[in-house]
Amino acid sequence: MRLTMEASSLLMLVSLTLLIDSIHQAKAVPFLQEQAGALLAWKATLQSHPAQLQSWTRGNNTSTWPCSWYGIKCSTHQTSHQEVITEISLRGLRLRGELDALNFTALATLTSIQLSHNRLTGRIPPSIASLGDLRFLILRRNQIRGPLSPALASLKNLRCLMFQENELSGEIPRQIGELENLVTLNLTANHLSGPIPSELGYLKKLVRLDFLNNNLIGPIPRNLGNLTKLTILYLSGNYLSGYVPRELGYLVNLEQLDLGNNKLMCPIPNIFGTLTKLTTLYLNDNQFSGHVPREIGNLNNLENLQLDGNNLSGPLPPGLCSGGRLKNFTAYDNNLSGPLPSSLVQCRSLVRVRLERNQIKGDISELGIHPNLLYMDLSSNKLFGKLSSHWRASGNLTKLCLSSNNLTGEIPTSMGQLPRLGVLDLSLNNLEGDIPSEMGNLNFLFQLNLASNLLHGSIPQEIWALSSLELLDLSSNNLSGMVHESIGNCLKLHSLNLSRNNLKGSIPTTLGLLQNLQYMLDLSDNSFVGAIPSQLSGLVMLDTLNISHNELNGSIPQSFQSMESLISIDVSYNELEGPVPGSRIFQEAQIQWFIHNKMLCGVVKGLPPCSSGATRSKEKRKTYNALVLGIVPSLISLVIVVVILIVRHEMKKSVAINTTNVTQENLFSIWSFDGADVFKQIVEATNDFSNIHCIGTGGYGSVYKARLATSEIFAVKKIHMIKDECRVNEAVFNREIKALVQIRHRNIIKLFGYCSCSQGRFLIYEYMERGDLAGILTNNGRAVELNWRTRTHIVLDVFRALAYMHHDCSSPIVHRDITSKNILLDPEFRACISDFGMAKILNTGGQNLTRLAGTKGYIAPELAYTDNVTEKCDVYSLGVLVLEIFMGSHPGDFISSLSLGTKNNDVSMKDLLDSRLVLPDTETTRKIYCMLTVAVQCLEPNPSRRPTARRANDEICAIKSCEGHVDYLHDLLKIPT
Repeated sequence: MRLTMEASSLLMLVSLTLLIDSIHQAKAVPFLQEQAGALLAWKATLQSHPAQLQSWTRGNNTSTWPCSWYGIKCSTHQTSHQEVITEISLRGLRLRGELDALNFTALATLTSIQLSHNRLTGRIPPSIASLGDLRFLILRRNQIRGPLSPALASLKNLRCLMFQENELSGEIPRQIGELENLVTLNLTANHLSGPIPSELGYLKKLVRLDFLNNNLIGPIPRNLGNLTKLTILYLSGNYLSGYVPRELGYLVNLEQLDLGNNKLMCPIPNIFGTLTKLTTLYLNDNQFSGHVPREIGNLNNLENLQLDGNNLSGPLPPGLCSGGRLKNFTAYDNNLSGPLPSSLVQCRSLVRVRLERNQIKGDISELGIHPNLLYMDLSSNKLFGKLSSHWRASGNLTKLCLSSNNLTGEIPTSMGQLPRLGVLDLSLNNLEGDIPSEMGNLNFLFQLNLASNLLHGSIPQEIWALSSLELLDLSSNNLSGMVHESIGNCLKLHSLNLSRNNLKGSIPTTLGLLQNLQYMLDLSDNSFVGAIPSQLSGLVMLDTLNISHNELNGSIPQSFQSMESLISIDVSYNELEGPVPGSRIFQEAQIQWFIHNKMLCGVVKGLPPCSSGATRSKEKRKTYNALVLGIVPSLISLVIVVVILIVRHEMKKSVAINTTNVTQENLFSIWSFDGADVFKQIVEATNDFSNIHCIGTGGYGSVYKARLATSEIFAVKKIHMIKDECRVNEAVFNREIKALVQIRHRNIIKLFGYCSCSQGRFLIYEYMERGDLAGILTNNGRAVELNWRTRTHIVLDVFRALAYMHHDCSSPIVHRDITSKNILLDPEFRACISDFGMAKILNTGGQNLTRLAGTKGYIAPELAYTDNVTEKCDVYSLGVLVLEIFMGSHPGDFISSLSLGTKNNDVSMKDLLDSRLVLPDTETTRKIYCMLTVAVQCLEPNPSRRPTARRANDEICAIKSCEGHVDYLHDLLKIPT
């Protein structure tokens, strides 16, 4: 009986305990209203409220109202049997706010958090440890910063942890190894440092491990070989060193392995041959040496293999593509030798192949049967043999580079049967015979390079029908005949080189129609005769003109003075005579460009002046009779003119121009007009500088539209002369004049005059009808007028101007304020850089210390810690500007999230292209890719790694082969094509 009572008491005690526990557990589960309140409190802290969150309001049905909100899912709690919030999914809403402002304690019932593709900031709060049931934590593409919280280790049920593309720093906590249920761990594109914790080897259920593009150091832990369920292992873009552990050979389920862009060394281990499920193997850009293991040729499922940028030698594995699946194979920039494996030559699955700059030998006569091939570059090797007719089978081919080899024979006519071919480079070989006329069928060809071969015959007229050509190089062959006038059809040409041939006849006048010709026109070392066509002066963008070593006669056309972009002009070894034009390029030219002619004279240093005896005697012989017949009236006219000039001189008391200190009264320079009269006209045209005529106001002055009585329109900047800032604004005035009086470029605003008088200081410019670029981009109606083609032209214009300022002026000029507000457009959308008030002419002999200047959002990061301004500061600003032009607005936070050490940012087209326009066509897309690539290079935080303006201009204008640029951009930003 007593035992029964004790048992009964014990049973009651247990029941009571369980009841109390259940009450506590029920109490621990937050009510739905409390959870809804936590979400509303977080919403109130957000800086942006997208339309999707309009449903987040308090409703009448308080038992279910948060469960119907956008992105919220509820379920019945297992213990309390009440509805609770279990999932939050707010992907891609561009939410701005702090992550730790969300009360995770109130949301302890969550099993899934998906907040990727937003702009959330702050650290990972320790309260996240309260989410004991959490299975999915996905916060990719935000701005979460600070170290990874060790509190994550308490999420024992977590299966997926994704924090890629944030700003996490510090080391990876070893406690992550305690998340034994973890299947996916993705921390790509952060700033994580230190070694990879060996404790990760305990995550036996892990299927994907992704640490791409961080700052991780040290060796690859051997015990990663314990992760036998792993299918994806991405460790590229770090600073990992040492050898690859053989234990990775245990990962028999591995399908994708990326170890590229590290400092791994020693030979590539042959254990990779055991990974028979591999479809992707990236070992590029390391310090691997020795031979490529033969075992890699046995990987029958391999589709992507990258070995480029190492120190590999020896032959390629003989079994490459033996499985018939290899698509992308790159091994350029190594020391590979031996023949091309027959399995590779016959591989029909190939899409992209890059083996340039190796020592590969072998016959390529059977190469070409690749129906899926888009891109092949085998240049700079030791290949031999003839080009086969098989290439017609590669109908999708867009680029073929076989330059710098030992190819022989003729170019097969089948090359004209590649309808999508954009780049063909067969230069620096021993090809002979005629250029096939069938190449005129290549309507998409934009680069053709057949230089340095043994080709003969005339240039087929069909070549001049290739309207897409941007670069044509046929130099150093044995071509003969005449250049047909139909060359004028190639309106997109940027560079034309026909030098070192046997071309005859006159230079076609239609060359003057090629207004996009910028880099080069080289007709040297031929047998051209006759006069230099004056129409060539229409090549207003041309940098280099070489017509030396011909049989040209007559004079250099005076119209060449309008070719303001010329950097070099070589007319040596001809039969030219007479005066050279007097423009800047001739004044600064080298005498070597003019030697061995008949009798040139003029401003070139080293040529005789045109007033010398020889020239004068010739001119006297030509005009003797005219002088005799008109001597008396001429003398009378001369006397009258002298008298008038003396009287006017006395009346106006004109003052000499001083461009270094512009402070004189009634001074009006550059224009050959009377200053007082012009100033009077400007005052009348602007109604004494009325606000009605004001078209813009800046920090240092206001700009007015002035239509003079002559119907000419000018832009007049009136400098603010505020008493406290007078000296500063005077310096701005003088700087702008000093910079602009030595600049003449079609993409830099023209300064017609300047005036300093008692009424103020004024600058008179060319009037740009469409105004500034910033004003257009911020106006939805006007922004649509800037179609993609127009925007690419604007980018080209600005790059040309900056390259000219930095490299072609007597001293480099740094603008210091390259912004969309300082880019002006004319009616044809020609872009000009304006506002040189902050410009600095650099002292090339030392440092150029100056105070911080520029516009926030465009200023180079190094100016935060140095006062030394360089040309690279402008280059950074230009990178920002290019992004702004294509995005339609200032890139803002996108720049700070763009780490240039990062090569796998998941950026979509919508993030980079102005959504107000329809997506561009294929050709324009290719150009935009190239320009964005160069822009990203310009945004390098380290100025020494930024390209110069000249180099950036060369890359962005030539677009010789956009494939290389697109590769870089794809690697950098993962933009889908």
